[in-house]
Amino acid sequence: MTYFTGFVAAVPTANKDKYTDHVTAVWPLFESYGANRMVETWGVDVPKGKVTDFFGAVQATDGETIVFSWVGWPDRATADAGMERMQEDPAMQQLPEMPFDGKRVIFGGFAPIFEAGTCDGAGYYQGFLLAVPEQNKAPYVDMALEGWKLFEKGGALGMIENWGEDVPRGKVTDFYRATKAETGEVPVFSWSAWPDRATCDAAAKAMEAEMEGMDMPKMPFDGMRMMWAGFEPLFDSAAA
Repeated sequence: MTYFTGFVAAVPTANKDKYTDHVTAVWPLFESYGANRMVETWGVDVPKGKVTDFFGAVQATDGETIVFSWVGWPDRATADAGMERMQEDPAMQQLPEMPFDGKRVIFGGFAPIFEAGTCDGAGYYQGFLLAVPEQNKAPYVDMALEGWKLFEKGGALGMIENWGEDVPRGKVTDFYRATKAETGEVPVFSWSAWPDRATCDAAAKAMEAEMEGMDMPKMPFDGMRMMWAGFEPLFDSAAA
């Protein structure tokens, strides 16, 4: 079963080209460990939140841009072995110094719980982070299906929701702190794929208008702690 290692980082905006060079050099190593795809996206519409947001998730400072990325694997066993090899591989250690603060990167292992459409050919992504009570996994999947119907109607190419299975606690930042997760809650790392930003923005406005005045069903998680943002593709191994 497909498995993802998800990452969120803050990269100095001035280092965009250096970061692109860095991930381009890293991909062949991940591929040698058994990964089947790597996607890196660059934040272009990252709102500030009242409770949580992507800037706070990685303690971003002025002049830094949020990067939302993932590595796809055929299964968790391959991912676990690959991430372990990465820590020991001399080739990884010989790469140039990272053009960002690695101590503030958050990462974890996630298994898909809902997939629809495709990410191929996407020119824009919406990335989401949230925490869902473990007992609400099934209702969350049901909600994702309803959400996909609206996204697809608006022109989305695909959507995927990923449930945290191996999400480590960090010394500086982590997915739990990013989402202010409470006891018994699981981090969820998700994205929707769009042909371009204009289509995504138009769909968002249409959905807002359609829902205005409607009684919304209770969500199976705390929506005030969910964060989302818009990202443009920076590197996709499928197109490399």
